Amino acid sequence: MDLALALKAFLRIVDRGSITAAARDLGVSQPAVTKHLRNLEAHVGARLVERSSRVVRPTPFGQMLYEASQPALASIDAALEAIKRNMGSLEGLLRVHAPACVGVKHVHPIVMEFQARYPSISIDLVLEDRVVDLAFENFDLGIKYGRPDGQGLIIRRLGRIRRILVASPLFLATHGPIDTLDRLAEIDMITTAAVLSPRDTLFLQRGSETAETRVRAVLRTNNANVIVGSLLSGRVAGPVQHLLVHDELADGRLIRILPEYEVVSHEIYMAYSSVRFMRPVVRAFTDFVVPRLKAVEGIDPLEHRPSRHDGSPGEASEMSRSELLELLLE
Repeated sequence: MDLALALKAFLRIVDRGSITAAARDLGVSQPAVTKHLRNLEAHVGARLVERSSRVVRPTPFGQMLYEASQPALASIDAALEAIKRNMGSLEGLLRVHAPACVGVKHVHPIVMEFQARYPSISIDLVLEDRVVDLAFENFDLGIKYGRPDGQGLIIRRLGRIRRILVASPLFLATHGPIDTLDRLAEIDMITTAAVLSPRDTLFLQRGSETAETRVRAVLRTNNANVIVGSLLSGRVAGPVQHLLVHDELADGRLIRILPEYEVVSHEIYMAYSSVRFMRPVVRAFTDFVVPRLKAVEGIDPLEHRPSRHDGSPGEASEMSRSELLELLLE
């Protein structure tokens, strides 16, 4: 029995809750994974997982082995990669998840640039607008709007996504100037659920002031290309991420309306599983991608926030491990 392969198969079974999914992740057949599991159980003399019709879960002995072997194997993989890197070779598979809007226009070009520097690294770049469990779905890192949830994640703030109001010259020529919130409420708009409340209310900021207005949303979509294309058509105006329309604003195809206002924004984060934090491939990619994403027009830097605690006299002001690492990485 190859103990290392058996342990890797066991870890993926627990992570994915499925022998079939573990086999798919490892690129082997389901019977091969089952054989690794049986050999490992025979080697330790105990049942390691319990199977039901829906999910595979570790037994108490399995959980004990999982917690002991997961960081050990991660350290071994990191050491092997570090040796390859020191010998001038950095290779392996990197799985990255990101929202489609920022992913298509900005993350993808950065990935191509990274692979030009490290041609032996293969990257699975998954671009979609849904919440993922990085460990469960076998992603090395993820880029997300809004602070990620999950245990054991290293979280790194990248900045604030600016959202502005824009319209095309054709739209303004047809409908006239839009210079008040009352006028904004009268025009046809394209929006997304990320910025609009269920009652069609748009929340805006002007400096430290917050305003809200009901709008006439004639088209709602979660697709960035549809938003930009609709704005360029002159049929509608609306809010959009600045990073999606920087070129269109620069060449005059789109124009900011109510420029003193911005749509209430979200922060953008990068997160990676702590057990993979020290992998040289992951470290090389984060070192490469973070400064480039922070330089994107439309991702504004965040003001330094020392802690989410207010530090009132007589109260302990402690940071979690994740928050402390976040500050150190900024």
